[in-house]
Amino acid sequence: MQTSLRKEKEFEISPDFIPFHKAWFGPEEENEILDTLRSGWITTGPKTKKFEEDFKNYCQAKHCVALNSCTAALHLAYAALGVGPGDEVITTPMTFAATANVAVHLGAKPVFADIMPETLNIHPAEIEKKLTAKTRVITAVHYVGQPCKMDEISEIARSKGVAVVEDAAHATEAVYKGRKIGSISDMTAFSFYATKNITCGEGGALCVNRDDLIDKIRILGLHGMSKDAWKRYSKDEFKHYEILYPGYKYNMFDIQASLVMHQLKKVEQFWELRKRYVDKYNEAFKDIEQIKTLKIMPDVKHSYHLYTALLKTEMLKCTRDEFLSELQKLNIGVSVHFIALHLHPFYRDAYGYKRGDFPNAEYASDRVISLPLFPRMNDKDVEYVISAVAHLIKKYKK
Repeated sequence: MQTSLRKEKEFEISPDFIPFHKAWFGPEEENEILDTLRSGWITTGPKTKKFEEDFKNYCQAKHCVALNSCTAALHLAYAALGVGPGDEVITTPMTFAATANVAVHLGAKPVFADIMPETLNIHPAEIEKKLTAKTRVITAVHYVGQPCKMDEISEIARSKGVAVVEDAAHATEAVYKGRKIGSISDMTAFSFYATKNITCGEGGALCVNRDDLIDKIRILGLHGMSKDAWKRYSKDEFKHYEILYPGYKYNMFDIQASLVMHQLKKVEQFWELRKRYVDKYNEAFKDIEQIKTLKIMPDVKHSYHLYTALLKTEMLKCTRDEFLSELQKLNIGVSVHFIALHLHPFYRDAYGYKRGDFPNAEYASDRVISLPLFPRMNDKDVEYVISAVAHLIKKYKK
Protein backbone atom coordinates (compact mmCIF):
# COMPACT_ATOMS: atom_id res chain seq x y z
CA MET A 1 0.00 0.00 0.00
CA GLN A 2 1.35 3.40 -0.94
CA THR A 3 1.71 6.17 1.64
CA SER A 4 2.15 9.90 1.32
CA LEU A 5 4.50 10.00 4.27
CA ARG A 6 8.17 10.44 3.40
CA LYS A 7 10.88 8.95 5.57
CA GLU A 8 13.16 11.57 7.03
CA LYS A 9 16.71 11.35 5.72
CA GLU A 10 18.98 9.65 8.22
CA PHE A 11 21.76 11.81 9.69
CA GLU A 12 25.08 10.99 8.06
CA ILE A 13 27.72 10.40 10.72
CA SER A 14 31.21 11.69 10.00
CA PRO A 15 33.73 8.85 9.65
CA ASP A 16 36.35 11.01 11.37
CA PHE A 17 36.22 11.80 15.07
CA ILE A 18 36.40 15.52 15.84
CA PRO A 19 38.25 15.76 19.17
CA PHE A 20 37.31 18.24 21.82
CA HIS A 21 40.77 19.77 21.51
CA LYS A 22 44.03 19.14 19.70
CA ALA A 23 47.18 21.15 20.27
CA TRP A 24 49.00 22.75 17.33
CA PHE A 25 52.78 22.46 17.36
CA GLY A 26 55.07 23.18 14.42
CA PRO A 27 58.73 22.92 13.49
CA GLU A 28 59.55 25.91 15.70
CA GLU A 29 58.61 24.01 18.86
CA GLU A 30 60.29 20.83 17.64
CA ASN A 31 63.57 22.58 16.85
CA GLU A 32 63.54 24.44 20.18
CA ILE A 33 63.04 21.19 22.10
CA LEU A 34 65.99 19.61 20.30
CA ASP A 35 68.13 22.67 21.02
CA THR A 36 67.22 22.44 24.71
CA LEU A 37 68.03 18.74 24.91
CA ARG A 38 71.38 19.27 23.21
CA SER A 39 72.22 22.24 25.43
CA GLY A 40 72.33 20.07 28.54
CA TRP A 41 70.20 22.59 30.45
CA ILE A 42 66.76 21.03 30.75
CA THR A 43 65.48 22.33 34.10
CA THR A 44 64.73 25.98 34.95
CA GLY A 45 67.23 28.04 32.99
CA PRO A 46 67.67 30.68 30.30
CA LYS A 47 64.66 29.72 28.19
CA THR A 48 62.32 29.85 31.16
CA LYS A 49 63.71 33.29 32.01
CA LYS A 50 63.22 34.39 28.40
CA PHE A 51 59.62 33.23 28.43
CA GLU A 52 58.96 35.06 31.71
CA GLU A 53 60.16 38.29 30.12
CA ASP A 54 58.13 37.73 26.95
CA PHE A 55 54.94 36.84 28.81
CA LYS A 56 55.33 39.75 31.22
CA ASN A 57 55.54 42.11 28.26
CA TYR A 58 52.59 40.47 26.52
CA CYS A 59 50.43 40.86 29.63
CA GLN A 60 51.79 44.36 30.39
CA ALA A 61 52.52 43.23 33.94
CA LYS A 62 55.34 44.32 36.26
CA HIS A 63 56.63 40.81 36.90
CA CYS A 64 56.04 37.24 35.73
CA VAL A 65 56.97 33.92 37.32
CA ALA A 66 56.76 30.85 35.05
CA LEU A 67 55.44 27.79 36.88
CA ASN A 68 54.38 24.19 36.34
CA SER A 69 50.63 24.91 36.46
CA CYS A 70 47.94 27.50 37.01
CA THR A 71 47.16 25.66 40.24
CA ALA A 72 50.70 26.46 41.41
CA ALA A 73 50.19 30.10 40.43
CA LEU A 74 46.99 30.37 42.48
CA HIS A 75 48.56 28.60 45.44
CA LEU A 76 51.55 30.97 45.43
CA ALA A 77 49.30 34.00 45.07
CA TYR A 78 47.22 33.05 48.10
CA ALA A 79 50.30 32.05 50.12
CA ALA A 80 52.13 35.29 49.33
CA LEU A 81 49.08 37.24 50.52
CA GLY A 82 49.19 35.37 53.82
CA VAL A 83 46.01 33.36 53.36
CA GLY A 84 45.72 30.87 56.19
CA PRO A 85 43.48 29.24 58.79
CA GLY A 86 40.42 31.32 59.63
CA ASP A 87 40.56 33.30 56.37
CA GLU A 88 37.98 33.27 53.58
CA VAL A 89 38.50 33.43 49.81
CA ILE A 90 35.48 34.51 47.78
CA THR A 91 35.15 33.05 44.30
CA THR A 92 32.68 31.58 41.84
CA PRO A 93 31.26 28.05 42.01
CA MET A 94 31.51 27.89 38.17
CA THR A 95 35.21 27.14 38.00
CA PHE A 96 37.67 24.27 38.05
CA ALA A 97 38.36 22.84 41.50
CA ALA A 98 41.89 24.27 41.73
CA THR A 99 40.58 27.80 42.30
CA ALA A 100 39.07 26.74 45.61
CA ASN A 101 41.26 23.74 46.45
CA VAL A 102 44.38 25.81 47.01
CA ALA A 103 42.55 27.94 49.56
CA VAL A 104 41.62 24.73 51.39
CA HIS A 105 45.27 23.58 51.32
CA LEU A 106 46.21 26.78 53.16
CA GLY A 107 43.53 26.24 55.78
CA ALA A 108 41.14 28.89 54.45
CA LYS A 109 37.46 28.52 53.58
CA PRO A 110 36.30 28.94 49.97
CA VAL A 111 33.20 31.13 49.95
CA PHE A 112 31.16 31.04 46.77
CA ALA A 113 29.20 33.90 45.21
CA ASP A 114 26.57 33.36 42.52
CA ILE A 115 27.04 34.22 38.86
CA MET A 116 25.50 36.43 36.19
CA PRO A 117 23.19 34.33 33.97
CA GLU A 118 24.17 36.07 30.75
CA THR A 119 27.96 35.46 30.99
CA LEU A 120 28.33 32.90 33.84
CA ASN A 121 30.96 35.19 35.40
CA ILE A 122 30.86 35.98 39.12
CA HIS A 123 28.31 38.69 40.03
CA PRO A 124 29.84 41.70 41.84
CA ALA A 125 26.66 42.26 43.85
CA GLU A 126 26.83 38.66 45.09
CA ILE A 127 30.46 39.20 46.13
CA GLU A 128 29.39 42.10 48.34
CA LYS A 129 26.86 39.86 50.09
CA LYS A 130 29.58 37.38 51.01
CA LEU A 131 32.15 39.80 52.46
CA THR A 132 33.01 39.35 56.12
CA ALA A 133 35.81 40.38 58.44
CA LYS A 134 37.48 37.08 57.51
CA THR A 135 37.64 37.82 53.76
CA ARG A 136 41.28 37.93 52.65
CA VAL A 137 41.01 37.53 48.85
CA ILE A 138 38.46 37.88 46.07
CA THR A 139 39.30 35.60 43.14
CA ALA A 140 37.72 36.60 39.83
CA VAL A 141 37.56 33.74 37.31
CA HIS A 142 37.28 34.85 33.68
CA TYR A 143 34.86 32.15 32.59
CA VAL A 144 35.73 30.60 29.18
CA GLY A 145 37.83 33.68 28.46
CA GLN A 146 35.49 36.63 29.02
CA PRO A 147 36.75 39.16 31.59
CA CYS A 148 34.74 39.67 34.76
CA LYS A 149 33.50 43.14 35.73
CA MET A 150 36.89 44.11 37.08
CA ASP A 151 36.13 47.77 37.81
CA GLU A 152 33.33 46.81 40.16
CA ILE A 153 35.24 43.92 41.74
CA SER A 154 38.34 46.06 42.26
CA GLU A 155 36.30 48.81 43.89
CA ILE A 156 34.63 46.33 46.26
CA ALA A 157 38.05 44.98 47.22
CA ARG A 158 39.54 48.46 47.78
CA SER A 159 36.62 49.50 49.96
CA LYS A 160 37.16 46.48 52.22
CA GLY A 161 40.95 46.34 52.10
CA VAL A 162 41.15 42.87 50.54
CA ALA A 163 43.31 41.63 47.67
CA VAL A 164 42.15 40.64 44.19
CA VAL A 165 43.55 37.61 42.39
CA GLU A 166 42.45 36.84 38.84
CA ASP A 167 42.13 33.26 37.65
CA ALA A 168 42.88 33.73 33.95
CA ALA A 169 43.32 30.06 33.09
CA HIS A 170 40.93 30.68 30.17
CA ALA A 171 41.92 34.26 29.40
CA THR A 172 45.43 34.55 27.98
CA GLU A 173 44.43 37.00 25.23
CA ALA A 174 41.69 38.82 27.10
CA VAL A 175 41.46 42.60 27.50
CA TYR A 176 39.15 44.53 29.82
CA LYS A 177 38.33 48.14 28.83
CA GLY A 178 41.67 48.57 27.11
CA ARG A 179 43.67 46.91 29.92
CA LYS A 180 45.34 43.58 29.32
CA ILE A 181 44.35 40.80 31.68
CA GLY A 182 47.46 40.39 33.81
CA SER A 183 48.00 44.12 34.24
CA ILE A 184 44.99 45.00 36.42
CA SER A 185 45.08 43.22 39.79
CA ASP A 186 47.64 42.30 42.42
CA MET A 187 48.20 38.92 40.78
CA THR A 188 46.84 36.98 37.83
CA ALA A 189 47.24 33.23 37.27
CA PHE A 190 47.46 31.71 33.78
CA SER A 191 47.37 28.12 32.49
CA PHE A 192 49.31 26.44 29.69
CA TYR A 193 47.69 23.04 30.18
CA ALA A 194 47.25 20.73 27.18
CA THR A 195 43.84 22.15 26.19
CA LYS A 196 44.63 25.82 26.76
CA ASN A 197 45.02 28.57 24.15
CA ILE A 198 48.79 28.24 24.29
CA THR A 199 50.30 25.11 25.81
CA CYS A 200 53.37 23.23 26.90
CA GLY A 201 51.43 20.20 28.11
CA GLU A 202 51.55 21.25 31.74
CA GLY A 203 52.48 24.77 32.76
CA GLY A 204 51.39 28.11 34.12
CA ALA A 205 52.45 31.60 35.05
CA LEU A 206 51.74 34.19 37.71
CA CYS A 207 51.76 37.84 36.68
CA VAL A 208 52.50 40.07 39.66
CA ASN A 209 51.99 43.83 39.98
CA ARG A 210 53.27 44.27 43.54
CA ASP A 211 56.97 44.83 44.02
CA ASP A 212 56.67 43.88 47.69
CA LEU A 213 55.56 40.32 46.84
CA ILE A 214 57.62 39.23 43.85
CA ASP A 215 60.73 38.06 45.73
CA LYS A 216 58.64 36.05 48.19
CA ILE A 217 56.72 34.43 45.34
CA ARG A 218 59.88 33.41 43.50
CA ILE A 219 61.34 31.93 46.70
CA LEU A 220 58.12 30.13 47.68
CA GLY A 221 57.91 28.64 44.20
CA LEU A 222 61.18 26.73 44.54
CA HIS A 223 61.37 25.08 47.97
CA GLY A 224 61.72 28.42 49.78
CA MET A 225 65.38 28.55 48.72
CA SER A 226 67.22 31.86 48.74
CA LYS A 227 68.93 31.09 45.41
CA ASP A 228 67.49 29.10 42.56
CA ALA A 229 69.42 26.46 40.63
CA TRP A 230 70.27 28.75 37.74
CA LYS A 231 72.13 31.15 40.05
CA ARG A 232 73.66 28.45 42.23
CA TYR A 233 75.28 26.68 39.32
CA SER A 234 76.28 29.69 37.26
CA LYS A 235 79.97 30.20 36.55
CA ASP A 236 80.21 33.43 38.54
CA GLU A 237 80.66 31.98 42.02
CA PHE A 238 79.47 29.13 44.20
CA LYS A 239 76.81 30.07 46.74
CA HIS A 240 75.08 28.10 49.46
CA TYR A 241 71.31 28.38 49.54
CA GLU A 242 69.22 28.99 52.64
CA ILE A 243 65.63 27.92 53.26
CA LEU A 244 63.67 31.07 54.00
CA TYR A 245 60.15 29.58 53.85
CA PRO A 246 58.69 26.06 53.70
CA GLY A 247 58.19 26.45 49.97
CA TYR A 248 56.88 24.38 47.09
CA LYS A 249 58.27 22.73 43.92
CA TYR A 250 56.45 24.76 41.31
CA ASN A 251 59.08 25.91 38.82
CA MET A 252 58.67 25.69 35.06
CA PHE A 253 61.63 24.10 33.28
CA ASP A 254 63.29 24.82 29.95
CA ILE A 255 61.73 21.90 28.08
CA GLN A 256 58.30 23.39 28.85
CA ALA A 257 59.48 26.88 28.01
CA SER A 258 60.78 25.63 24.66
CA LEU A 259 57.20 24.84 23.67
CA VAL A 260 55.27 27.73 25.14
CA MET A 261 57.70 30.47 24.03
CA HIS A 262 56.80 29.69 20.42
CA GLN A 263 53.14 29.17 21.22
CA LEU A 264 53.12 32.75 22.53
CA LYS A 265 54.31 34.01 19.15
CA LYS A 266 51.25 32.38 17.55
CA VAL A 267 48.74 33.42 20.21
CA GLU A 268 46.91 36.04 18.12
CA GLN A 269 46.84 33.80 15.04
CA PHE A 270 45.22 31.08 17.14
CA TRP A 271 42.77 33.64 18.58
CA GLU A 272 41.64 34.76 15.12
CA LEU A 273 40.82 31.18 14.14
CA ARG A 274 38.90 30.46 17.33
CA LYS A 275 36.91 33.68 17.01
CA ARG A 276 35.98 32.73 13.47
CA TYR A 277 34.58 29.41 14.67
CA VAL A 278 32.78 31.00 17.64
CA ASP A 279 31.07 33.41 15.27
CA LYS A 280 29.92 30.46 13.16
CA TYR A 281 28.51 28.65 16.18
CA ASN A 282 26.73 31.74 17.47
CA GLU A 283 25.20 32.54 14.09
CA ALA A 284 23.95 28.98 13.67
CA PHE A 285 22.46 28.72 17.16
CA LYS A 286 20.91 32.18 17.51
CA ASP A 287 17.50 31.06 16.20
CA ILE A 288 17.38 27.70 18.00
CA GLU A 289 15.20 28.39 21.00
CA GLN A 290 16.43 25.32 22.89
CA ILE A 291 20.00 26.74 23.01
CA LYS A 292 21.09 29.79 24.98
CA THR A 293 24.39 31.29 23.85
CA LEU A 294 26.46 33.37 26.25
CA LYS A 295 26.47 37.15 25.93
CA ILE A 296 29.71 38.86 24.96
CA MET A 297 30.00 42.08 26.91
CA PRO A 298 31.03 45.42 25.37
CA ASP A 299 34.48 46.92 26.00
CA VAL A 300 36.21 43.54 26.35
CA LYS A 301 38.33 41.26 24.23
CA HIS A 302 37.07 37.73 24.84
CA SER A 303 39.81 35.12 24.55
CA TYR A 304 37.38 32.46 23.23
CA HIS A 305 39.05 29.65 25.11
CA LEU A 306 35.96 27.42 25.04
CA TYR A 307 32.70 27.39 23.17
CA THR A 308 30.02 26.87 25.78
CA ALA A 309 26.26 27.20 25.52
CA LEU A 310 23.28 26.22 27.66
CA LEU A 311 20.86 23.51 26.61
CA LYS A 312 17.36 24.46 27.73
CA THR A 313 16.61 20.96 28.89
CA GLU A 314 13.16 22.05 30.04
CA MET A 315 12.37 22.24 26.31
CA LEU A 316 13.90 18.85 25.48
CA LYS A 317 13.02 15.21 26.07
CA CYS A 318 16.54 14.40 27.24
CA THR A 319 19.02 15.49 29.89
CA ARG A 320 22.19 17.42 29.19
CA ASP A 321 24.32 14.32 29.74
CA GLU A 322 22.17 12.24 27.39
CA PHE A 323 22.55 14.95 24.75
CA LEU A 324 26.35 14.91 25.14
CA SER A 325 26.44 11.12 24.92
CA GLU A 326 24.53 11.33 21.65
CA LEU A 327 27.02 13.88 20.29
CA GLN A 328 29.87 11.54 21.16
CA LYS A 329 28.12 8.73 19.25
CA LEU A 330 28.14 11.11 16.28
CA ASN A 331 31.96 11.30 16.52
CA ILE A 332 32.20 14.64 18.32
CA GLY A 333 34.29 15.23 21.43
CA VAL A 334 32.46 17.20 24.12
CA SER A 335 32.89 18.35 27.70
CA VAL A 336 31.19 20.18 30.59
CA HIS A 337 32.58 23.41 32.12
CA PHE A 338 31.66 23.04 34.93
CA ILE A 339 29.68 21.12 37.50
CA ALA A 340 29.32 23.87 40.11
CA LEU A 341 31.82 23.30 42.90
CA HIS A 342 29.34 23.54 45.75
CA LEU A 343 27.54 20.48 44.34
CA HIS A 344 30.61 18.24 44.62
CA PRO A 345 30.77 15.88 47.62
CA PHE A 346 33.81 17.47 49.29
CA TYR A 347 32.37 20.98 49.38
CA ARG A 348 28.95 19.73 50.45
CA ASP A 349 30.39 17.65 53.27
CA ALA A 350 33.12 20.03 54.43
CA TYR A 351 31.21 23.31 54.31
CA GLY A 352 27.54 22.43 54.23
CA TYR A 353 26.84 23.74 50.75
CA LYS A 354 23.69 22.37 49.12
CA ARG A 355 21.56 22.65 46.04
CA GLY A 356 19.55 25.86 46.23
CA ASP A 357 22.45 27.98 47.54
CA PHE A 358 23.40 29.44 44.14
CA PRO A 359 20.45 29.23 41.72
CA ASN A 360 22.13 30.81 38.70
CA ALA A 361 25.19 28.59 38.96
CA GLU A 362 23.00 25.51 39.41
CA TYR A 363 20.86 26.31 36.37
CA ALA A 364 24.01 26.67 34.27
CA SER A 365 25.74 23.68 35.82
CA ASP A 366 22.83 21.40 34.85
CA ARG A 367 22.71 22.64 31.25
CA VAL A 368 26.10 23.84 30.06
CA ILE A 369 27.83 22.05 27.20
CA SER A 370 31.25 22.66 25.64
CA LEU A 371 31.75 21.94 21.94
CA PRO A 372 35.03 21.52 20.03
CA LEU A 373 36.96 24.76 19.60
CA PHE A 374 40.62 24.80 18.61
CA PRO A 375 42.75 26.33 15.83
CA ARG A 376 43.39 23.04 14.03
CA MET A 377 39.68 22.69 13.27
CA ASN A 378 38.40 23.78 9.90
CA ASP A 379 35.11 25.15 8.61
CA LYS A 380 33.94 21.69 7.64
CA ASP A 381 34.47 20.44 11.20
CA VAL A 382 32.50 23.34 12.67
CA GLU A 383 29.67 22.88 10.18
CA TYR A 384 29.44 19.20 11.05
CA VAL A 385 29.22 19.95 14.78
CA ILE A 386 26.50 22.52 14.09
CA SER A 387 24.53 20.08 11.96
CA ALA A 388 24.84 17.36 14.62
CA VAL A 389 23.58 19.68 17.36
CA ALA A 390 20.68 20.82 15.19
CA HIS A 391 19.85 17.19 14.36
CA LEU A 392 19.69 16.24 18.05
CA ILE A 393 17.66 19.31 18.98
CA LYS A 394 15.11 18.32 16.34
CA LYS A 395 15.14 14.72 17.55
CA TYR A 396 14.61 15.56 21.24
CA LYS A 397 12.61 18.78 21.25
CA LYS A 398 9.28 18.70 23.07
